[in-house]
Amino acid sequence: MIRINLLKPETKEIREAAAAAPEARPKKAPNIGNLIFLLLILVLIGFYWMQKRSFDKETRLLENARFEKAQLAYVTARLEAVNRQKADLERKINLINSLKAEQDLAVRILYTLSSNLPDWVWLTEATYDAKGVQVKGKAISNNLIADYIGNLEKSPVFRNVNLVSSQARKAQKSEYLEFAMNMSIEKAEEPAPAEKPGAKKGGVQ
Repeated sequence: MIRINLLKPETKEIREAAAAAPEARPKKAPNIGNLIFLLLILVLIGFYWMQKRSFDKETRLLENARFEKAQLAYVTARLEAVNRQKADLERKINLINSLKAEQDLAVRILYTLSSNLPDWVWLTEATYDAKGVQVKGKAISNNLIADYIGNLEKSPVFRNVNLVSSQARKAQKSEYLEFAMNMSIEKAEEPAPAEKPGAKKGGVQ
């Protein structure tokens, strides 16, 4: 039996080539879920990068603030030390001034007590405090003690000179009187402030 092929040879070759080439097949559409997942990953990466950048910035600001705080603490400590030294110096200066004033007053008191002593009157003790001056001494008569009190009252340093006690004593073959008295200190008047040169007295001329 004889068979006759009525198909063209080139048509058969084209079909065979189309069946053998896989790339000639129609492509499938991409999966939407995968795209959404990839987009979500990108968003998370961007958010993480922004958060990290913000955190690094805050960390730098915090470190700068701590450094400035340490610097300010050092300056504050130095300032407090300087203020303490200043207060100590002022206290010492005030103490020196007060001691100087007390020294001048003590010299005046001792000079007045000794320069007004009558003959045959001598002092054995003299103390000074806020209440005034207390004096103890010896004399051979009450008249001499009275003279001493009068001399002190005339001085510009003392006022209200009072005899506290006067007792007779014996020593070997001599007799004398032990006396004690107290007095107030006359405060020195502060000098009036000097007028400025060129100041007019009275009313307006």
